[in-house]
Amino acid sequence: MSLPLSLGLFVLAGLCEIGGGYLVWLWFREGRPLAYGIVGATILILYGIIPTLQQAHFGRVYAAYGGMFIVLSLLWGWGVDGDRPDRYDAMGAMLCLGGMIVMIYAPRT
Repeated sequence: MSLPLSLGLFVLAGLCEIGGGYLVWLWFREGRPLAYGIVGATILILYGIIPTLQQAHFGRVYAAYGGMFIVLSLLWGWGVDGDRPDRYDAMGAMLCLGGMIVMIYAPRT
């Protein structure tokens, strides 16, 4: 699998998890209509399917995905909630993303 496709799948999975969870949050915690929860739950199901398209085994994919999730969560919080990450958030996220890249893309013997 190509690097851009693999990274795209990680990003898509992250957006599905965060976006789906956000819609469920809006429904359950903020009283939005039930349709928010249903659409959110459907998107969360997609989040469960998308990582299966990666070439690595389950444990490695989900462990590496954690780094991408951290980065995307901070970006979501900044873009949607207006909570700008500080330099320590950015440094921590870059460390996690670096670990993710090593875990999933390092050559295996």
